[in-house]
Amino acid sequence: MRVLCTYDRVVTTPTERIAVAFGALLLRGNRAHLYDRLTADVDGVDSTTYPVLSGLARTGPTTASRLADLVGLDRTVTTRYASRLEKAGLVARAADADDRRATRLSLTDEGRRAVAALRAGLEAILAEALETSSPEEVEVFARMLERLRDALLPG
Repeated sequence: MRVLCTYDRVVTTPTERIAVAFGALLLRGNRAHLYDRLTADVDGVDSTTYPVLSGLARTGPTTASRLADLVGLDRTVTTRYASRLEKAGLVARAADADDRRATRLSLTDEGRRAVAALRAGLEAILAEALETSSPEEVEVFARMLERLRDALLPG
């Protein structure tokens, strides 16, 4: 068994080990590293704009304010990144029918192709990371991760 150490204690129980690993994956620097790998071959997207494009792909057309809440960025930052994605031809803006002060963001056809490439890249990275695991282990891990997601996410 691999024993992990944090800055203040030794971690040995399965729950502690999961918490440490999960926390490490969530660190901004580690996410940025993953985003850099994902976006390296996708034109118009980088590690800063990736969360906006990915979030928009998950929500469908929405306002910058709603998207900012989803991806955990300030609205002005989200708007700035959406402008960069729009300039790259990946995002389109239109008046919001529900709120005339708001602008609705949506993916363009090129944006949908970029998202498909990013998702394929993520699957390749995960397949590489899991290549020493058996298909059965990967299936169990997938089910456990889905249950964890369902238990931790709202609604």
